[in-house]
Amino acid sequence: MTSPPPSDPDPLARLIAIMARLRDPDGGCPWDLEQSFATIAPYTVEEAYEVADAIERGDLADLKEELGDLLLQVVYHAQMAREQKAFDFNAVAEAICDKMVRRHPHVFGEASHRDAAEQTVAWEAIKAEERARKAKKVGVLDGVPAGLPGLTRAVKLTARAARVGFDWPSTNEVLDKLREELAELEVEISAGDRAKAREELGDLLFVCANLARKLDVEPEDALRSANAKFARRFAFIEAALAKTGRAPDQSDLAEMDGLWDEAKRVEREA
Repeated sequence: MTSPPPSDPDPLARLIAIMARLRDPDGGCPWDLEQSFATIAPYTVEEAYEVADAIERGDLADLKEELGDLLLQVVYHAQMAREQKAFDFNAVAEAICDKMVRRHPHVFGEASHRDAAEQTVAWEAIKAEERARKAKKVGVLDGVPAGLPGLTRAVKLTARAARVGFDWPSTNEVLDKLREELAELEVEISAGDRAKAREELGDLLFVCANLARKLDVEPEDALRSANAKFARRFAFIEAALAKTGRAPDQSDLAEMDGLWDEAKRVEREA
């Protein structure tokens, strides 16, 4: 027998109650009841990317919906923790409130910063103190989540190392390293050693992430833009071929390459 959904006038309280109902062993949703932190984690990451995608497209209506989906993920994890008597949503909210106040002494305290750069230095110092309190021995790179996307983690690792002086002076040295890694990759490809080629490709990507950091560019954002550009231009190829009653598999590389160049020309003139 079903019952009406929670109708609390506070939207957040209603959402929390809905999640609790879905996880209720007595009449809850079978799928939701089977989930755990580990099984829900991939959805949490996916929803964060969908938020970023809506922002990239400038779609505020979609952004509202995607932010709701992301909020649901927080509520979902908090509900599972509540069931284990570990913490609940209120504890999550209180913890982040305390952290924001603690990390902004220039707003909520007596500290002052001349500019954003000085504030960033102070922010990182506060975070380092927090990490030190959590562990007896803290390395420079400790606390950078292993589950981050590879390029993002590479940027964070190298940024941490840079704060203690382990960094190239300028982009010139990074570009030199990029050429060096590319040459090493070419050697392994020519040798037919796939394992070493994989390793060298990883090194190359790591240096690319370092270059992005030096250029103050988010590599994941840059790659998403490149992906969108590729999809847009390939769609142009498909549309052009469709006008002749053909699909890409009925064309050849030379023709599609020419259409690709045409797509680039159209974009430049738009």
